[in-house]
Amino acid sequence: MIITHDTRCALDAVVDLLNTAPEGEGTGAPDSLTDLTALEDFVRRNAISGVGALGAGDLATVRSVRARFARVFAAADDRTAAEQLNALVASAGTTPQLTDHDGYDWHVHYFAPGASVADHLAADGGMALAFLVVAGERERLRHCEAPDCRHAFVDLSRNRSRRYCDSRTCGNRLHVAAYRARRREAAG
Repeated sequence: MIITHDTRCALDAVVDLLNTAPEGEGTGAPDSLTDLTALEDFVRRNAISGVGALGAGDLATVRSVRARFARVFAAADDRTAAEQLNALVASAGTTPQLTDHDGYDWHVHYFAPGASVADHLAADGGMALAFLVVAGERERLRHCEAPDCRHAFVDLSRNRSRRYCDSRTCGNRLHVAAYRARRREAAG
């Protein structure tokens, strides 16, 4: 599966946005998108272009888009995901246009010029997720299998075998725990 740079950036932004939400029950992870400073950090971290001054309304609408992306990740089937993505992208007033900016070659922006940050995320992120559905690759939208982590991620591994949001943290932690348990059992 070939994923262009702009699609990858949009998928990364969707995942980052999802991972600002409070995580699953029992994890104790708080919402990290609670104020304008956090939203500004998110926009900067994801190099979201064309965003002007942000306000309280932007924070509320971005959190709403985050909830809609979460429903796409949790969709039971492709049809449900497609319906949710169609509604999300349509609500953003999608206006595809070719652009080359910030040192990047030609790519497509799906948001209208001057769009809010929420519409920008809904359009570009929604289309990036739609490309996965069209390619029959929706199963790549996953959540970390570590019991104390429910971070979202897009499994772009060749054989679709990724289980953890980050193999250096969650994956390594579980492998070390399993190793120690085996050692205790063998010594025991």
